[in-house]
Amino acid sequence: MAVVGLDDTDSRELGMCTTYVATRVAERLKRVGDVERVLLVRLNPAVPHKTRGNAALAVHVDCDPEVAFEVAREELESRAVTDDERTNPGLVVADDGPTDVPDAVGAFARAAVHDHLEIADAETVIEGQGYRSWGAGNGRGRVGALAAIGSWRAFEEWTYEYISYREPDRWGTPREVDHGSVFGAAEWGYSDVWDTVDRGEDETVCVPHTPGPILHGIRGDDPDAVREVAKRIEGEPVDRTRLFLTNQGTDVHLQDGGVSTVRDGRAYRLEGTVATEPETKRGGHVFFTLEEDGQGLECAAFEPTKRFRDRVRALRVGDRLTVCGEISRGTCKLEKFAVRGVVETERVTPTCPDCGRTMKSAGKDQGYRCRDCGTDADGKVEVAVERDLEEGWYEVPPCARRHVAKPLIRGGFDAEIHPER
Repeated sequence: MAVVGLDDTDSRELGMCTTYVATRVAERLKRVGDVERVLLVRLNPAVPHKTRGNAALAVHVDCDPEVAFEVAREELESRAVTDDERTNPGLVVADDGPTDVPDAVGAFARAAVHDHLEIADAETVIEGQGYRSWGAGNGRGRVGALAAIGSWRAFEEWTYEYISYREPDRWGTPREVDHGSVFGAAEWGYSDVWDTVDRGEDETVCVPHTPGPILHGIRGDDPDAVREVAKRIEGEPVDRTRLFLTNQGTDVHLQDGGVSTVRDGRAYRLEGTVATEPETKRGGHVFFTLEEDGQGLECAAFEPTKRFRDRVRALRVGDRLTVCGEISRGTCKLEKFAVRGVVETERVTPTCPDCGRTMKSAGKDQGYRCRDCGTDADGKVEVAVERDLEEGWYEVPPCARRHVAKPLIRGGFDAEIHPER
């Protein structure tokens, strides 16, 4: 048995996709052994050395590890986009079965999702386990490759993605996908299949805009359902397909934390109270301060989160929240939040019971008085507040969701959900 881990073969500008390289590796390994599964593992989405999704891949195959290493290295050497100096592919092959990798490798995988790791960290574990490895450039891809090897041991929750690839001579050209068929397929598959489209923005989320080989990727909880949704989408010819097991849509990147202890480049689940009124600033970004034990943290819903910002604008000082998101430059970039308790009253200046006009201050510590009627009141009074926000979970729309973030429709949350479609 062998586990083949690979990472960092693509380029933001020049294309390629590590899932495609892993698919080609798996196809070749199938000729010499039984390919049990292929994993698509999303690592910490906040690390600077990444393309959009920060994915690493692992192929679980029953064959000679030396053969697996040679096959995978040939594919990486021929397909990795090393013309881009930021592409630093890496390959690691373990002799262990996926459930037999050592604790240190599983711990490395968890750290790769929650923290930041250096190339030297990976080299230490690789050498300690005696794993075969290869890298080009600075070999940073070995970090993700090793994490992919340990992921089956590290994580318990898995979903599916079924990826259809374009014919190679079409790469870099506009994709031909029938818009209506994507929405029809998405409706058929919902809710076992999710984040295929964004109905509010009329966007086909499953169709990428990069110059790489992917035509569309269908995500969900059921392998047959994601295949069927892909089958229902009309468009250009499909060159090949692959079903991946993945940690997408699981929130595995979130760790529990406190407002005063968060660190940049990590993602957290935090408790607190709204301390400032939400403010919309230039660019349409919405900000407020979350407070816990006297410590404050700026939270933001940025413009790409679209209608989610209206949920944030509906917050009031005193509302109790659980917020989830990445910390960047001391600001929590919101992915979802739960309203735990809403402010239902506010203190206002009293009105005169005789004429209905708002009373005026009678002086410091002297309450309020109606100058026309002579009536008075001891101080401000509490009145009910109309709220457009119910308790429960709210999320960014599919067009703004990170691959690893869990859609509310998947369930398992501790309060009522208000899912976006």
